[in-house]
Amino acid sequence: MSIYLGEFLGTLILVLLGDAVVANVVLNKTKGNNGGWIVITTGWALAVAVPVYIFGPVSGAHFNPAVTIANAAIGNFAWANVPGYIIAQMLGGIAGACLVYIHYKPHFDATEDQDTKRGIFCTAPAIRGTLYSFIAEFIGTFLLVFALLGIGNTKMVDGLAPVVVGLVIWVIGLSLGGNTGYAINPARDLGPRIAHAFLPIKDKGHSDWGYAWIPVIAPILGGLCAALLFNGIF
Repeated sequence: MSIYLGEFLGTLILVLLGDAVVANVVLNKTKGNNGGWIVITTGWALAVAVPVYIFGPVSGAHFNPAVTIANAAIGNFAWANVPGYIIAQMLGGIAGACLVYIHYKPHFDATEDQDTKRGIFCTAPAIRGTLYSFIAEFIGTFLLVFALLGIGNTKMVDGLAPVVVGLVIWVIGLSLGGNTGYAINPARDLGPRIAHAFLPIKDKGHSDWGYAWIPVIAPILGGLCAALLFNGIF
């Protein structure tokens, strides 16, 4: 059970810190209001690196169904553990998002824009369009999984790998995140989206379920393709 608990807690921390940096930047009357995209992408990079440090030795620090499925597809991870990992990741994403709401409750109440409040929990395209949103999430996750597999094959000083993982997340956000918000992780998007749907957020509006399938399916396919290509090359 320790591996599943590690995935649950790791994803919880990832979403708690990642969604919270968005809340700090976009919600009204916060100390970090209008901090900008650099603050958000930096916060998300560190939000991934921190739980990797904590739970890497326990569960392998997937925290992402796309990563779990990709590793299983090339024999790096047991298929028997995939359902448990995904369930733990999804529950962690939901729990982390709930904590963000509790932490910033007064600022949610002070913010009127529904899209702003939903955007703390889950992603949405800057310009609506199914094809290019799908392509963006596919490319971002392809690069993520390909890079993670490469990092795993690279000899490093002990303790450096989580920093490199954080840098990968950072550069994906800086370079590729401007169109969809770079979900690149079904648990990071769908889990908090579910939380948004049931949390008693003041004047929250809809949870944009019509878009929700893209940051689930595109990352899974992107990760699979990256793993198969990496396995074929190396």
